[in-house]
Amino acid sequence: MTFHYLVRGILIVDGKVLVAHESGAANTFLPGGHIEHGESAEAALVREIDEELGLRPTIRQFLGAVEHIWPDGALDNQEINLLFKIDIDGLTPHEPPASREPHLEFLWVDIAQLAEADLRPPALVRLLASGIEGIQALWGSSLEEADGLP
Repeated sequence: MTFHYLVRGILIVDGKVLVAHESGAANTFLPGGHIEHGESAEAALVREIDEELGLRPTIRQFLGAVEHIWPDGALDNQEINLLFKIDIDGLTPHEPPASREPHLEFLWVDIAQLAEADLRPPALVRLLASGIEGIQALWGSSLEEADGLP
């Protein structure tokens, strides 16, 4: 098994969510990435978004975490995603921001279309559809679904 410790930024503007898409992949995911050893989650999020977009996010609030597991050949991958509400000055859903990484592109997706955009982890689709305003802490898991839990 491979374990991934990740941080993700949730940027919602006018009912649209900023997501990333890797070339050749069918799914999308929230901006952010791996937390390096000894690095705080907030520092990792700022670093990752700067690497991906060349922009510095303002971190507004820790929202919670989502866990996920998926097979990759003979190995399973498991991840914990720490989620933060963010703002990035100058970004609007009128045009996707340019990626600084050639294997990534960024898209604005309507909250109601996140399932069609195959947002991963899948638990995020439900959580974002229910709204993040006023959330104290959220938790989501695709492992519960795999375990047969509601």
